[in-house]
Amino acid sequence: MSRMELRMRALGWLTRHQASVAKMTDKQVIAMQRRHVPDNFVADWIFGALAPGTEAATRSIPGPDSDIPARVYRPLRAGPGPRPLIVYFHGGGFVFGNLRLGDWLCSSVAARVGAVVVSVDYRLAPVHRFPVAVEDCYAALAWAAANAADLGVAGAAGADGAGVRLGVMGESAGGTLSAVMCLLARDRGGPEISHQALIYPATDMTAVRPPAKDMPFLSHDEMTAYRRLYLGPDGDPADPWASPLLAAAHGGLPPALIQVAEHDPLREDGVRYAAALRAAGVPVRFTEYVGVPHGFVNFPGLCRSAAQALGEICAEQSAALTAPQRQAPEPAA
Repeated sequence: MSRMELRMRALGWLTRHQASVAKMTDKQVIAMQRRHVPDNFVADWIFGALAPGTEAATRSIPGPDSDIPARVYRPLRAGPGPRPLIVYFHGGGFVFGNLRLGDWLCSSVAARVGAVVVSVDYRLAPVHRFPVAVEDCYAALAWAAANAADLGVAGAAGADGAGVRLGVMGESAGGTLSAVMCLLARDRGGPEISHQALIYPATDMTAVRPPAKDMPFLSHDEMTAYRRLYLGPDGDPADPWASPLLAAAHGGLPPALIQVAEHDPLREDGVRYAAALRAAGVPVRFTEYVGVPHGFVNFPGLCRSAAQALGEICAEQSAALTAPQRQAPEPAA
């Protein structure tokens, strides 16, 4: 195993000693959710800022029970060819995370892919337990596809999202939700998804993993706490909406990019999900980033590999969502 980057080890140690979810009560978790990343140079350096040549607008979109906050990222100049739509779900163990922390990734994808990116601020546990986040995300996905033309997506036509080149993207819990969205869209006859970018996703909440207390950001105790907070006393960890690896079938799902980190207790979740998709005939690009822990893409100022992972994400999305579609052959005269 490669040596972990020093700055990521230091940040992981600091995070664990100051704000480990494994040591929090539900009340403390809810209080932590109200804290916001400060808007200053240091935060922009650590977490990244809006990419040049993009704009972002925050809005509300209709959800199952209440409006869902969202942020829409667009490139300022439209390039040649189609402008696809990508729906993004943030990480944070289904407990933490907000729109601000997706600014760098979402705006960079908007700029490089030429896409409209919609970031979804789904409701968080423990106040809103499973499957609230799933239903929020699916409602947002369906809304974005149906309103693609109003969002500025080139090629969109009709209220059902016809003509949209649509992708989903997320890291950690957001990667899980992205995978679940593909299952739901297939099973419910929902929007047609052309690509899924899953960044160190959790795909099996029933898995028994070895203790990982020495790994930054995600120890064994912290994974147990996140699962308890998300599922609550009645949630089933074997439900495919929580564990997409355990779905009855994986055929008919969109091509996938799956990225994992070497120093991540969730690494095997990505490995196993890639294998399950391939076994079902789904094209998969799988990449392991060495020397980095879970969450590395969220810290572009600290982790050199974040930029490399971003480049791969954008390249795969561009190939899947902006390449010219093959035309059906003309019938013989």
